[in-house]
Amino acid sequence: MSPLIGLTQTKPDPALLTSEQRAMGAYIGLAVGDALGATTEFLTPREIKEKHGVHDKIIGGGWLRLKAGRVTDDTEMSLALGESILDHQGVEAKAVAEAFSQWMRKKPVDIGNTVRRGIVHYRNSGETAVAVNEFDAGNGACMRSLGISLFYCDAPQRERLEASRAQSHITHNNPMADAGTETVVEMVVAALKGWHKSRLEEMAASLVTRFPLYRYDRRRVENPSGYIVETLQVVFQALFANDSFEDILIDVVNRGGDADTTGAIAGMLAGAYYGQNLIPVRWHKGLDVKVMMECRNQALKLLAAGKQQFPTPKQ
Repeated sequence: MSPLIGLTQTKPDPALLTSEQRAMGAYIGLAVGDALGATTEFLTPREIKEKHGVHDKIIGGGWLRLKAGRVTDDTEMSLALGESILDHQGVEAKAVAEAFSQWMRKKPVDIGNTVRRGIVHYRNSGETAVAVNEFDAGNGACMRSLGISLFYCDAPQRERLEASRAQSHITHNNPMADAGTETVVEMVVAALKGWHKSRLEEMAASLVTRFPLYRYDRRRVENPSGYIVETLQVVFQALFANDSFEDILIDVVNRGGDADTTGAIAGMLAGAYYGQNLIPVRWHKGLDVKVMMECRNQALKLLAAGKQQFPTPKQ
């Protein structure tokens, strides 16, 4: 059966979306944002405008010279984490580290320096956490965190945050990065549960209160680096200033910089909020079919496994 059968562009009432529709939207949204952003990664907004006008199509290319529809490490590491969670019914740090190590052995098309160092540290020492480092506040743990939100959606928050830190610290151990990643995890959970976007905005505001560097209302951030603060400033600005999945993603990827990751994180949040059916059909069609089906299937498996592991208490 075609993965596009059943897709419509009729705007659903957000209150009527099922958690399954939101979960598929989050995972496919991540991959769509990754594929869109890979084209404009490391370009400036001016360069994007000169080359593409408004970039709104999955066409591949970019500095990695990808085929249209291909994704990068953002989606691939998310799938590796999700598979480990399914295999072990939760986050086991050693199993996750091994999954990341096996992924790196396949010589991925792209891998961040901090991620590479963390995996090499695990291989050499057997340790599943790198030392705290004030300079490791990158976005590499956040970009791959979706599986935590899906599997631990109904778990106690404490367990969800412990799982987030366990997977993060394999490569990134930094309080600023932890806080940003955990906020994104919680925002995705809130969206999966159908909370209004204003509640998500309150969660972003709470992060800013605790870590003022994340403040995102001062200026429009362009050409963001891999620093998680700049990443989330871009994501929050786009998420709260636009009213559709399409507009959010176009806003983010046309800012350039680390666009595959800002696109992936914005895609998972917007996809969880708006659901699979409001991701434009042209982006569904443009995405590599195998990748889309892997994301769709893993989303449903993670959600179902988590509901079984953490059943909702009977009233």
